[in-house]
Parts: sequence; structure tokens; C-alpha cells
Amino acid sequence: MTVENVVDHPPHAAWLPDAAFTAVGRRRVAVLAPDVSGPGARIPAPGPDRSREVLATLHHEVAAATAAHGGAVVGQDEAPDLLLTLLPGPAHPGPPHPGSAPTPPPSPAPARSGFRVVRDDGRVTVSATGPTALLHGFFHVVRQGEDAFTGPDTDETHAPAQALRVLDHWDNVDVHAVMGQVERGYAGGSIFYDDGRVRDDLSRVTAYARLLAAVGIDRVCINNVNVHAREARLLTDDLAEVARIAAALRPYGVRTHLAVSFAAPMTLGGLPTSDPLDDDVRAWWRAAADRVWATIGDFGGFVVKADSEGQPGPFAYGCDHADGANLLAAAVAPHGGVVHWRAFVYDHTQDWRDRSTDRARAAYDHFAPLDGRFADNVVVQVKHGPLDFQTREAVSPVLAAMPRTRLALELQVTQEYTGQQRHACYLGPWWSENLAFRPWGDDGARVADVVAGRGPGPGGGIAAVSNVGDDRFWTGHPLAQANLYAFGRLAWDPALDAADVLDEWVSLTFPGDDGTVDVRVREVLHAVLDDSWHTYESYTAPLGVGFMVRPGHHYGPDVDGYEYTPWGTYHFADRDGIGVDRTRATGTGFTGQYPAPWRDVYESLETCPDELLLFFHHVPWTHVLHSGVTVAQHVYDTHFAGVERVRETVAAWESLAGLVPGDVDTRVRERLAEQLRSATEWRDQLNTYVWRKSGVADAHGRTIY
Repeated sequence: MTVENVVDHPPHAAWLPDAAFTAVGRRRVAVLAPDVSGPGARIPAPGPDRSREVLATLHHEVAAATAAHGGAVVGQDEAPDLLLTLLPGPAHPGPPHPGSAPTPPPSPAPARSGFRVVRDDGRVTVSATGPTALLHGFFHVVRQGEDAFTGPDTDETHAPAQALRVLDHWDNVDVHAVMGQVERGYAGGSIFYDDGRVRDDLSRVTAYARLLAAVGIDRVCINNVNVHAREARLLTDDLAEVARIAAALRPYGVRTHLAVSFAAPMTLGGLPTSDPLDDDVRAWWRAAADRVWATIGDFGGFVVKADSEGQPGPFAYGCDHADGANLLAAAVAPHGGVVHWRAFVYDHTQDWRDRSTDRARAAYDHFAPLDGRFADNVVVQVKHGPLDFQTREAVSPVLAAMPRTRLALELQVTQEYTGQQRHACYLGPWWSENLAFRPWGDDGARVADVVAGRGPGPGGGIAAVSNVGDDRFWTGHPLAQANLYAFGRLAWDPALDAADVLDEWVSLTFPGDDGTVDVRVREVLHAVLDDSWHTYESYTAPLGVGFMVRPGHHYGPDVDGYEYTPWGTYHFADRDGIGVDRTRATGTGFTGQYPAPWRDVYESLETCPDELLLFFHHVPWTHVLHSGVTVAQHVYDTHFAGVERVRETVAAWESLAGLVPGDVDTRVRERLAEQLRSATEWRDQLNTYVWRKSGVADAHGRTIY
């Protein structure tokens, strides 16, 4: 399958085609903010709030929308339908609409990252105390379409639940010999780099920042957490080039972060050590941070993967992760910087013969004892599950184990284990389940509360691995754009319903000339995507066991591919049964890392949820699930049903011929054809494997090889 490159084709508009601005663009719009055009403008130069650039962007967006749809840019005293106002103090709704009832007293100003929306007799005022927040407010009105201007009067304040909303790019400057330009990237090359250097033309980076601003994401780490020799130099030799990328992101209020190597004082600075307790090492990092912020005033901070999968770290010096993270935290603290320190640390040279070793335990075992020792500007970034972004796994117990540490939830938008953007798999429902999970039971805080600072700890936000590349459709599969959109919206408001978020994406991505979506298009896209995560789960690794993928590239079925390797990703299938015993009574003890009630729910076969059974227990093939069927029969039934659901998906999409753009239609058809082929291969391999291992026949007599 060929991948279209941005050089040959303009990028797809994703959720911001011109038609998405119809409702706003046909109205009279005013922007009440200091003038940004002249040398005497009373707006700060580029700095922490990116004021000048962001306000200029807002003016440009308003002018473009009204020019395209027949509206007008007017003054605040010309009775605008939409007033966007930047205020230094408490937000107010602006002057009343002629003939309207008196405006109620203003409510307290929104947080600097939030905005207030007042609708009074059909007139809408958006106010904020920061330019990026006002831009987010503008896109909020765009997202609502005509609904923003209709209905009863209202006064609402909107602010992100998470203070930090970050996308991590696993982009390499050089093309890596094994992982390519973008590690675990499935949408072409990097939008930042080409031919071993930062791209000359970064206009696509600005277009990307626009997409992110429209969903409230305001931070991007621009390079791979596996920092190779070439990428390491972004911190030093190529800092001016990083500044160019930052300048391309800045107009939409997006701040730049860098992934750095813990060994940088040695590899870049010529020091004999990277010991976090060494004075020269500390001085090197302080000087490095000073240079970064002197060059990029609104730089965000560093992302670090240490002592994991071969990356250097503090273990080499007899130190722990708190020592390592605090070293960098001290260097960036004078500049208001943040260190995102990933908790993805485990032994990747395990002995498959030793069932007492459990990769799932690793993050907790390494990090929970360090609670309270991390500096205030360190965010420990925790994968949503204890293994590695599987289609189904338990929520990481680390998220309930460190109440004195800033914790961030890490998600994977790029679909490494969920079809690699060749399969339609909308992940919003899966992320919503993770965010809504209550580690302490029904009366306790949710994961979303923990990472927002509304739980027992200070909170560190949400991060995710981005899924874009230089493919024309940004994400390779046009429907995979929904995952990037959903991440931004759920990071802003984790209480949103994933189906409603999908509906927003449909409305913004597939509007007709009048700004509305054909009813049939909306129905089919929901039919294709609403339950697509469960569909993918049904024909791949069953009941939470995970992996069963081809080693290395992780695409397609290979049931025993990792079973005898050092990676610790086992399912232990034999003639008698399958699954990993992680109980306290007879297994690895992993269930004991959870607080009550989950430590006991997962421990017991009677209460462990079916979808996680093989994650926590080794059971016979004839074990009867709560659903009433055996494990073996469950595999047969779900894998046959999953392929049929993909067939239905193909037919549903084909019914849209002529109702969606031709290029989108062609690409989606190609991807769905591959999904059906792959799902069939998954079905046949898994079913055959279970039949040959267990000898349990399919109760319905279907063909198994």
C-alpha cells in the first residue's frame, strides 16, 4: 500500500475544513484585544503566554472565516453576533445587545487556561484572560456550530480538567535502521524532520498546531523518547533549529518540549560521568537548560525515558529514579520548566522459564517506594496499563500508589497494538474506561481525578503518543483522525461521552457546503466506529492476555511469537489452559499492588471480570466464564463474530459512495480491505491454535484448521 507524502499532496483538512466555520463565518464577529499590528502594540513579545502570535492568529482565523462565508469583522460597538474579548481581569459579557434585557453581573473570571461563554438573546461573547484560552474559546464556538447561537440564554465557564495536555512524538531526525523515521508511526515520515535535519518548510507544523489548538492540546514533545545520537544533538548543536519548530507551533499557543538522553553530559558534554549526584553533571544540565530557555523563551521542558529498554539512566551510578529526575528538575526549575519522567521501566532480559518474574509488576516496584521524593516540577508519566498499550489490560496500580507525586496518565494514540492505523479502531471508549476507573472503589477518586490533582495527589495531567505523519491524511487511515481528536477532547474534559466526542469529530470533519453533515454519513460513521475497539478486541488476543503479535513490528497474529523471548510478555498456554497467574495466593503477587477492593476482585476467579481473566489467572480451556461459555468456546465465538463485524463495516462504508470525498473514500476502502484480510488471519490462527492446544471442538462445528 502506498503512502502519500505531503510534498505531493496538500494535507487533508481533518476536523477543520472551511465548511466547519460556516456558522461563525456568516456572522458579524468582533475581537476586543490590543492591536497586534504595529510596533507600539501593547502586547508582550514572544514569551510564556505567546501573546502577540496567538492574538494575531485569532484575528486571522476570524478574518478567514468571515471572508469565506459572507460575514464581517466589525467593532465591538457595531452589535456583533460574536464578541471575542481578551481581558486582564474578571471576564465580562461585553456591552448588551440593543434591546436586550440587562446583563447579569459577571461571574468570577475563568482560570487563565479557561474561558467564559455568554449567550444573550442570540449574541455570544467569549472572554478569557489569556490569548491561548481565548483562541480555545473561539474553536469552542466553531465546534458548536449553529447551536452556539441558538437556544436559551446561558453563562458558562470552560476550563481544562488537566493543566498539562501533552503529545509525545516518537520522531527521529535520522531514519532509524530498524524503526524508521517515526518509531511506532503508521502515517509516513516526520512532519518535523527530513533527510537528517529539520525541514526547511514547517508550514505543515503550523497546520498541525492549528488542529491541536482546536481540541485544546497545548504542548508537544518533538522527538523520540528513545534518544539516538543524532536526536540528542537537538539539545545543543541544533537548538536554533528547535527554535524554528517552536516558532511554527507558537501561533496556536502550542509549547515545545524535547526528549533528552540521561547520558547527555557524557555524549554531548564530554564529561566522564552522568552521575546525578556529581557537581559537574549538575552544572552541565543547568547550563544546558539556560541555553534552551535563552533561545526559546516559552520552552516547556524535558521528557525522559531512563533505565528502560537500553536507555541510560541513574541505575548505572547506584541512584534511583528520584535522583535522576530531580537532577533535571533543578536545572529547569528557574525557568518554570517541567520534567516528564516516564515510569515505563522493566527488565527486558527476562528468563521465560521463571514464572515468578512479572513485567506487569515493574513500574510499581520501581516507583511506588519513591513516592514523596520527586521535586514539585517532576511529573511521573505512567502508561495506562502495567504492560504496554495493549487492546485490553488492567489499569496501572501505580496511579493509586503515589499520592505525594505528580502523576500523568500516558495513552497511545498511534495504534501500535490496536491495528496500526490500518484497522478502524476508535479508542475513545477505551480511554474513557481508564479515566473513569476508581482505584479505591465506588466512593473513591477516578483516575481522571488523580492526574488532575482532584484526588489524593497533586496531579500531572495527560500525555499521549501522537499518531500523525506526513501522510496526506495525517494519520494514514482517515478514520484514525478520530483518535487524535478524542485524545484532545478527553484530556480537556474526561467526563465527555466518547460517542458524543465521535459525533463532534464527524460534524467537523464531514460537513457539507452548508456546514451540516448528511444524516447517512453520520449514521454510518457511528456504525463503523462506535464499537470498533470491541470489534478489534474480539478477533485479536482474548480476555486480556495481550500481545500474541509478530515480534518487532507488532502487526498481525503470532500467538507464540513472544512466548520464549526475554521481553516478559507471556501467555503460558499449554494443553491444559492459558493465562498468567498474577494472584497473591499462587502467582506473582501483582494483585497485591492494587488497593481494596480491586486487589480482592482481581484475586478471585469468581469476581475477576471476564475481559481481564487471562491477565490475572491461568485457567483451563474448559473454564466457564461469567458469560456462560468456556474459554475455548469464547475464542471461537468472538473470532468468528469479529470477522463478520468487519464484513459489515466494509459494506456500511461502501454504502457511502458519493457522499464522502473521493480521496477519503478510496483510502478508507483500502484500509478496510486490509482490516478484513488481517482479521481473517487473526481468526484462523487463534482458533486453530486453541483447537490444537486444547482439543476442545467448536460447539457450532465451524471450519477450524
